[in-house]
Amino acid sequence: MRRLTAVATLLVCSYVFFPIGALGQTPADATDASGPGNSSAGAGRVLLVLPFDNRTGQPSLEWIREAASEILSTRFASAGFLPTSRADRVYALDHLGLPQGFQPSRASSLKLAQTLDADSIVVGSYTTDGNSIAAEATLVDVPRLRMLPAVSVRGEMKDMIAVFGTLAWKLTKELDPTFSVAEETFAAAGNGMRVDAFEQYIRGITEPDQAERLRHLQQAVKLSPDFGSAWMALGREDYNEQQYQQAAEAFAKVDRNGPDGLEAGFYRGLSLLFSGDYIHAQEAFADVARVLPLAEVVNNEGVAVSRQGMDGTSLFIQAAAADPTAADYHFNLAVSLKRHGNLSGALNELAQCLKLRPNDSEAESLEDAWKGPVSSTGSSAGADAGAGADPLERIVRTFDASAFRQAAAMLDQMNEERLAALSPRDRAQSLCTQAKGYLDRGLILEAERLYQAAVAADDKSARAHAGLAEVRERSGDAKAARKEARAALELGPSADAYMVLAQLDLASGSLSDASNEAASALKLEPANPAIQQLMQQIHAKTGR
Repeated sequence: MRRLTAVATLLVCSYVFFPIGALGQTPADATDASGPGNSSAGAGRVLLVLPFDNRTGQPSLEWIREAASEILSTRFASAGFLPTSRADRVYALDHLGLPQGFQPSRASSLKLAQTLDADSIVVGSYTTDGNSIAAEATLVDVPRLRMLPAVSVRGEMKDMIAVFGTLAWKLTKELDPTFSVAEETFAAAGNGMRVDAFEQYIRGITEPDQAERLRHLQQAVKLSPDFGSAWMALGREDYNEQQYQQAAEAFAKVDRNGPDGLEAGFYRGLSLLFSGDYIHAQEAFADVARVLPLAEVVNNEGVAVSRQGMDGTSLFIQAAAADPTAADYHFNLAVSLKRHGNLSGALNELAQCLKLRPNDSEAESLEDAWKGPVSSTGSSAGADAGAGADPLERIVRTFDASAFRQAAAMLDQMNEERLAALSPRDRAQSLCTQAKGYLDRGLILEAERLYQAAVAADDKSARAHAGLAEVRERSGDAKAARKEARAALELGPSADAYMVLAQLDLASGSLSDASNEAASALKLEPANPAIQQLMQQIHAKTGR
């Protein structure tokens, strides 16, 4: 707790420059998603999604057990919930003495949920007739020990990801009937993800054999080169096998703005550090520290700086301040201070290290070497004799993702208070800015959630309605997309709204309307390359 408080203090100090909103956001994206009028259903509720029961009778479809949990957890996170990670669930099962493939009863599910402090549990099952898949799920309210009515979905096997996305929407509506994100958006959130690539990813994170995990993950990223979760898992496998160059390359493929972005950046920095690429290691740690200055991140940035022959003392001071109870940070600061001529400061930090870890033999030896008798010149003979005793600073090899989640949650509360102080118009503008960032990255569920919040704050926001129009167009609901685009244009000129209408008319063959709408958009934003490209497509169709 003391460590978290220290981290939070650092974050608060840097908040004016680097606000943090939802998990994984960069400063540019970090407007809060939980402010007044927000359509988030989560409200800080922790969900435990258990692997589904395979009732197909086909062992080859066993992988869908974990796939269902993965898809639902991802959608719940996008909706504003706090789903527990698979790693947390596996750890809790191990803590309870249960195997990973265990299909828990209601009693054991409740025990597992209580171990993870979950508010609700999702249990479910699936069947198939070969071409289609049917799934059913039930929510268990842990505090009240009651089960909500079961919900079910059915669809084509080739659309399995969308099927479970729809199931997540139905469960979300049970948890919060006022949740306003459309069912089509939940289903479309997985568009572009190949089912075969997803299968390879699931097999890659569940296989007990390391070689098999590696093979499946390599196949997953081959089938879907932009699959960030698969690259993250592949990077972990390479890192654990000390294949650091391959690990650095894999971690670099993970979306820096996604939920795994900061952790990938940290382990990329470690991989580069162990590969001897200190310059790029420093850059990787610095990128993470700009968003979240955790002690381990800042410490390793200091190590990368020192390995280049430069002074990393200020970074080691920052790390020790962020977590004053960690002996290694005081050790590193002592080594750096001594190396740059501050012997008394170095001895003080070394004493602090030994106070926290009395059996640290390396620190004890250094203290003996550095103290030594005083020479006739007044300097410490031990300082001179110990000049060769110049150890390397210690590297922290683990990333405390839970500390990040807690710190991010604390800052979400700060963001909520900040948004509450804004006028409805400014609040809507702030939410639209973040929503646009999500939309540009293809995260339509997150984008719609924030655009809905913007409309709730200011229903006269043309920007919010134009954003919803683009979300509807991407999710395949042309009628709703036209309605939102026209609502935006009634409120004011909008290049985005004209773009949506032009794309819809181009798709339906109404080339004259599409040309006029694209021309209107281009008049508003003549330098917009997306509008220029759309105009070229229309011209190609019309032969102009």
